[in-house]
Amino acid sequence: MKYIMLHGLGQSSESWSDTVKVFNDDFEVLCPNLSDWLSGKTPCYDTLYRTLETYCEQFEEPLNICGLSLGGILAMQYAIEHPEKMNSLVLIGTQYEMPKYLLKMQNLIFRIMPCSAFEKMGFQKTDFINLCKSMTELNFKHELKKISCSVLVVCGDKDKINKKASLELQQQIENAEIAIIENAGHEVNTDNPTLLGQKLNVFFKQYV
Repeated sequence: MKYIMLHGLGQSSESWSDTVKVFNDDFEVLCPNLSDWLSGKTPCYDTLYRTLETYCEQFEEPLNICGLSLGGILAMQYAIEHPEKMNSLVLIGTQYEMPKYLLKMQNLIFRIMPCSAFEKMGFQKTDFINLCKSMTELNFKHELKKISCSVLVVCGDKDKINKKASLELQQQIENAEIAIIENAGHEVNTDNPTLLGQKLNVFFKQYV
């Protein structure tokens, strides 16, 4: 059974390395680099999502998908549109309706950051900004009921921006439970990877 880990914006596949060390040895874990999926393509959310669909088509068995932030949004949309492909879903620090004001403020900050900061993440600066802009209108509020697999919603205890949305996700998605990770902000997979790995290991083992 496959376990696909989708990292957040500004992260890479390496961001999961300490988390997956805690997983059972028989878990087949896949950690794609999202920036690689945009190589040579239009840098927008829709392109990224369509590439995820193509990526998942290669697997015949139901999937376990875990996503953080941007990765969580991608995983959530996939679970909404392809319920027959899902075995379980984990959403970490994930918004189901994009906070437009926050995205605009982030873009202002990105504009003054040096290009080298984005290259470390595998992006060109303009591509990174365009990707963020393309997410502004995303809203899955009225489609959450289409998620039929078992769901674990995760949020860091210090992630004030996403905690409210995480609690609402747990309430609005049938068969969803929630886990608050201590001593972690938004990037739970790097702030407290061991505790996150333990929580995910227990959750995933229920659906092997």
